Amino acid sequence: MAITSQPQQADVTTAVQDGPANESLNTRDMRRILASSFVGSAIEYYDFILYATAAAIVFNHVFFANLEDGFAVFASFATLAAGYVARPLGGIVFGHFGDRVGRKKMLVLSMLIMGAGTTLIGLLPTTAQIGIIAPIALVLLRILQGIAVGGEWGGAALMALEHAPQKKRGFATAFANAGGPAGAIMATLVVSFFSAVTGDAFLTWGWRVPFLLSAALIAVGMVIRLKVAETPMFQKLEDEAEDRKTRLPILDVLRHHPRAVLLTLLAAMSFYACQAILTMWGVSVAVGNGVDREGVLNWKAAAAVLTLIVTFWAARMSDLFGRRRMLAIGGVSGIVLAYPLLMLLDSGTMWGFAVAIVVGNGLVQGLLYGPIGAYIAEQFPTRVRYTGASLAYQGASTLGAGFTPMIAAGLMLAGGMVAVAGFWVAVMVAGLVAVLLTSEGTRKVLD
Repeated sequence: MAITSQPQQADVTTAVQDGPANESLNTRDMRRILASSFVGSAIEYYDFILYATAAAIVFNHVFFANLEDGFAVFASFATLAAGYVARPLGGIVFGHFGDRVGRKKMLVLSMLIMGAGTTLIGLLPTTAQIGIIAPIALVLLRILQGIAVGGEWGGAALMALEHAPQKKRGFATAFANAGGPAGAIMATLVVSFFSAVTGDAFLTWGWRVPFLLSAALIAVGMVIRLKVAETPMFQKLEDEAEDRKTRLPILDVLRHHPRAVLLTLLAAMSFYACQAILTMWGVSVAVGNGVDREGVLNWKAAAAVLTLIVTFWAARMSDLFGRRRMLAIGGVSGIVLAYPLLMLLDSGTMWGFAVAIVVGNGLVQGLLYGPIGAYIAEQFPTRVRYTGASLAYQGASTLGAGFTPMIAAGLMLAGGMVAVAGFWVAVMVAGLVAVLLTSEGTRKVLD
């Protein structure tokens, strides 16, 4: 597909405007909206990251125990990748209806689908019990998770961004992004707790409890999400004549905004690759090198806390100094630190893993994660924003996170840690170049 410049849209301008400076995020409605974006995303990412944690330390023993260790880990990460492959599909489907019938309805539906898929994984018999049907069912349920989370981010991010005053869009959108590390904290601590409590029984039945807890979390999230109003930007679009609305948003995006999709996808791949190498593949490497499992999980949770803090800080700084500048700082940091962090990760010591996960996941990923939501959304007009932003973000999740653990495992076998570091640096460089080629969206007036 040829990359063409984007035509100026009627509902997006690039004029610099001070905006509603007196508007605040500290109102009853905005607090409810931000809480909905944060809590809803945290619950959905609890489910999604819970699977990633289990894929690193459980599923190779439960569903692929008949394979040799290295191949069992690879197969386990392959099921993890299936969910990431499904995320762009979820983004397209939910984006279509989100741009046609509203953001709120799609957020409610995505949460219900995610809860059902996660609970069923917790009830799934093992390969020893039902044979090959078990890993097949696991893959199908993982795909269901991927479709659900593929629709979640776009709706949650736009719900915050399209309600927020212009000068605080980045900070508001970060509440949806922050749901990711918050969900990771919950998932990691819950798995660590049940690993410690159940001991040897963890691989028998203890791992199932965190998945079954999803049903209760989804119920809480639904109560919060149902109270949120539709965004004013979409409502304005809804009030226009039917022929002004895009009937097939995906075709509009691919025809008029391919450059925006490609560049924002490459930019988002940076933090996804960082996340996958450290928190998915890296956990497997550390545990495989003999580092205590509970200690690894606890340090992973501690790093996610720092990610959460840095995400909000970087988002606020992007409102003041620009999205591109903050993303560039994060990209350069990742390039410089890639090899040293991987050597620490492979040291076989708890302190080495702790430093690698805290600096890489907490600092580098946080710098990239904070501005990325608003950065992507600001590149698309209102009538196709859900579809365009979801396609780019979820496409990046597939390429940057879905395949990265498998690629890292393969590179480790072929060329060692140097090859893995080279791959990570290449992804970060591509993301940095993409950011520099896009326009600054901080002062775009969205209507």
